[in-house]
Amino acid sequence: MEWEMELLFLYVMILLLNMFDFSSGITYNKGDMENRFACASQGFPQKNEIIKLYLFSDDLKIQCFFQSENELTSREFLSVFTSGGLAPSLGIINSTYTGIFHFNLTLFSDRVYWLIDIPRENITKNTDIAAVEEWLVRITLQHGLNIYNTEGTLLDRVREPILQWKLGTMMTRNNISKVYPHVVDLKVTKCPCANDVALLGFIMDSTLDGVYIGLSFSGFWNYNDTTWYNLTDMIYSQVGEEHTELSVVDMVLANHFLVILTSLGLFISGDLRYPSSSVLLFSRAEFCGFERVDYIKGKLWYNERCFANRERFEVDYITITFERNRTLSEASSCFYSKEPFLEWLPCLPSISKRMKTIPSTVITFLIDQEQSSGIYLFQNQKNTTASVRIFRNNRPRLRQKFPLFSFPSSFSSPVGMVFHPRSHFLYAYGNQVWLSVDGGNTFELLADFHDDIIKNVYHSFYTSDITFVSQSGKVYSTKAGLGRYTEIGSISDQIFTLYYDHMGFIHKLTPDHFEASGSFGAFGNSKGIFGQAPDMGFETALAPQHITLNEMIFYAYVPENEPQGSIYTKKFNEIHFGKVIHSRKTGTAYIREILYHDTPKGFLSSVIAEMIDPFGIEAVHESSCLSSSLSINQAGNFFYKLSLQLQSDTSSFQDSDIEKTVVIPGYSSFLITRILDNENALAIATMPGRVPNNMTFLKDSWFLYNFGQRNGRTWKIYSKPCNYWFQQQDGSLSLNVLKYIDLGKSHSFKIKVIPNTKSVRTLEIPLLKVIVGNPNLLEVKAKGYFDDTDSYLMEISAASKTLRQGSTSLAFIVWGASTECFVTTIVPTLKSSCSYLKSMHHIPSEFIPLEDWNSGVHVDSQGFNMIKVLPVNYRPPSNMGIAIPLTDNFYHADPSQPIPRNLFHKSKKSGKFKQCANASTREECNCTNNQKFSYAVGFSDCREKVPRFKFPVTQYPISLKIYNEDGYIPVETPYLVTVAEVNNRENWKLKQSVPENVKKLKDYLGLILHAPVYNPLGLNLSVKGSELFHFRVSVVPGVTFCNLVEEFQIYVDEAPLPFPGHTLIAVAAAVVLGGLIFIAFMFQIHNSHPYQQLSKTDSVNLGVSAT
Repeated sequence: MEWEMELLFLYVMILLLNMFDFSSGITYNKGDMENRFACASQGFPQKNEIIKLYLFSDDLKIQCFFQSENELTSREFLSVFTSGGLAPSLGIINSTYTGIFHFNLTLFSDRVYWLIDIPRENITKNTDIAAVEEWLVRITLQHGLNIYNTEGTLLDRVREPILQWKLGTMMTRNNISKVYPHVVDLKVTKCPCANDVALLGFIMDSTLDGVYIGLSFSGFWNYNDTTWYNLTDMIYSQVGEEHTELSVVDMVLANHFLVILTSLGLFISGDLRYPSSSVLLFSRAEFCGFERVDYIKGKLWYNERCFANRERFEVDYITITFERNRTLSEASSCFYSKEPFLEWLPCLPSISKRMKTIPSTVITFLIDQEQSSGIYLFQNQKNTTASVRIFRNNRPRLRQKFPLFSFPSSFSSPVGMVFHPRSHFLYAYGNQVWLSVDGGNTFELLADFHDDIIKNVYHSFYTSDITFVSQSGKVYSTKAGLGRYTEIGSISDQIFTLYYDHMGFIHKLTPDHFEASGSFGAFGNSKGIFGQAPDMGFETALAPQHITLNEMIFYAYVPENEPQGSIYTKKFNEIHFGKVIHSRKTGTAYIREILYHDTPKGFLSSVIAEMIDPFGIEAVHESSCLSSSLSINQAGNFFYKLSLQLQSDTSSFQDSDIEKTVVIPGYSSFLITRILDNENALAIATMPGRVPNNMTFLKDSWFLYNFGQRNGRTWKIYSKPCNYWFQQQDGSLSLNVLKYIDLGKSHSFKIKVIPNTKSVRTLEIPLLKVIVGNPNLLEVKAKGYFDDTDSYLMEISAASKTLRQGSTSLAFIVWGASTECFVTTIVPTLKSSCSYLKSMHHIPSEFIPLEDWNSGVHVDSQGFNMIKVLPVNYRPPSNMGIAIPLTDNFYHADPSQPIPRNLFHKSKKSGKFKQCANASTREECNCTNNQKFSYAVGFSDCREKVPRFKFPVTQYPISLKIYNEDGYIPVETPYLVTVAEVNNRENWKLKQSVPENVKKLKDYLGLILHAPVYNPLGLNLSVKGSELFHFRVSVVPGVTFCNLVEEFQIYVDEAPLPFPGHTLIAVAAAVVLGGLIFIAFMFQIHNSHPYQQLSKTDSVNLGVSAT
């Protein structure tokens, strides 16, 4: 049992160490994440494999075992951990959701793994096909302490659109292998929301026609998991089989559509969300005047954004450009379209013939949806420019949003322009790389490759990695928004492409095999593909000059006879910023700044570096001149003569001293360029103003550094190890969180940057840079400060400030971080909109447990059952009476049963099934449990049981709460509501209390909405009618972006029979009126006129009286 005691001791130590990070959330950049757990949702987990889990229509079952590094077995580890009450927890995370689930603690005697079974509805209740985010899964031994963190992914195979289709004729491995010899290039595209779902297309030579595409759902980790399709027949069915030399040219997999550019035209799939047949169908876009020679040089441009939980203002755009200037008969050589990509419009707006313009080629056109603008990259015979125009109503305007940005003439070979996914970082690339963080208004130079040209750019939204591949095969890397880059190696393959999967692992894809980067724990680690990190030094000598005890300047030497065209190879450039100089002897220094200058002579560039480890100096046995005194005299305009005052016969200058640097504390340094004789040498000064002219220095008061390259370069430059830790202190577990900000609301972020540097000063300047993609959308405030441990904390608040809806990225960049860090940039997305998680709920006055709802019995203290089981095909009464229902809403619908209360003509004309439409039995209505308990009128067919109350219902409190991802709040002012009975019933009224400061607003809204407006706080309902009342409560617009609506139902039972006063009066009136009519009728048929006889009698009486 000794090993068990050691293991328990180890666990306790790890637990104590991790306790310090418990309250701070996950700390990134502390080192490679461990891969201690092997897990699988299909079959038994394999050791040392990346965790790839898949969610289907049934429950998610996951098996995990612990991977040990010694002879202890997984079963022994499980036994010890379980006996200590420990079992792993599983975090399922995306930009808007975090769910924590715990593995079973109980183990069976023969089990060697932990098991968890999660019902699908506990993760997501949706099953419709839609663009949905792939989840990140994080498995840890103790939730909150980050012990043995292991990460993987979870993909919803039921909802991912492209996975529901056959793209064409399926091909076997043997069939696709016959295509390999004809492949000349590769194109890869990936799903914007689930980067593990990707397509690989073969670009063919002229000897074989065809469109061959591979589909992967696992991020191309395993070649055998790729499904290959032949789409050739589909293309020829559109263009005719007389055409030849068919091949893929480019591809874009958007959120809901697949767009394929081939040598015979552009093809657009149907909407991937609505499978209408087993095989995906395509339509061809027509471009008048363009032929095969144009299509093979075409390019597709796409701003990759995930539209999960899509808003009305979110739409995909794709641009196609052709490498030629338009002719007089053609509208443009650049076209764009928004989904469904049926109408393709010219990128350039119509220009009046009177306006003079310089003919330019559109290299790229991108739609910036954050700032509602169109961004162009132009090239003409004179220069390269970037233009930003207002984009409104799906059209770019002539009006410029910003002044035209002109790149320098050195940017002579532009290739393209691309946004980093889900961000506002815009990169223009070619023989240089430029970065814009303000929507194309300005650009800053990131890299200059001179004669080499960047041909392809690859991105990972998760790790913020960006990889550039040049035409010479060199590979460079940077982080999104970071002002530095590094060389990571080269690729010798003739046919390849690179691809980032969902977790940020980079893959090299070739026609016949795939290769993934580094270890599974090292995100962005590329050693497996590109070899060891290359030396970024250049072939020249460096001359060090001390400034302080810890700071030095290194001057790069440019010989006088250096040809003008190669001078740049002897200078420091952008790649060296933030790197570390290593000496062959000992010593390292961190490059803080790069300088360019014309003086001193021979030095055209230099770097200011902070010493990490002291550099080794030359010893006497390496340079015998050190055993003598040294005098310095000027020898011409730029050179200085160094003379030895010999104190030893063996002391002399030697050829090996050329390109060594004489360092004299307090004075200029001198780079030796030529040996005149044993006692004299020529040198150039690093600081001519600090030259000790005509002075002599005794031995041991001057030193020699060797940073030369005559006998092999003695110095190298490598990337700096990660120098900052990164913490999110707002409880978020996602690096790319999405937050909704409603009207009048705000959200706060808290970020902590912890320096992790050795012997390097922490500058008292902010370590974090904040960039807002669209500063006009939200009001963003930032407050940063250093704490007592030199950690830098920043608090950011973003608040809504207008009625405008939209989205913006908010980037946090550790600007001084090394490119070796896993996290240097996080890019939350803020939406000024309504959260799909925000909803309003009615809180019943009496809580009824779910088990009582299922049984149909919930008795109150008076013995009254508060649940009413509605009759089949029930309809509430109307104002015309109980027996004459006039509503269209059925409750507890069953098409196979008769419809009660259906005797009158008006009742027969009303009533329509919704969920049960076109069904013949209730089972065919497919009502879910959620629908059976829903108060929504749309699911009334499914509703079987409702709350029951005894007549009369008086002062029933309408209590409302708004739920969102941050919890719930009561519905009160400034929220105001309207209340309606959905079946148009009467006999109910509301009572409210209205404060004076709300009364005018309430009355004003009532006039506009033509409906009574109520204060939701203290709102009470009284019902004097009987049977079912179905109420809808709606929040009035103007105080929220959300359409907040809630419905609730009340069944009023045991109502007394009403007193028949109205009926008696009506009957009596009818009898009296009928009697009068009958009497009149009888007098008429007997020709009797009582009125006339009465009149004659009156006349006779009057005559008698007169007589």
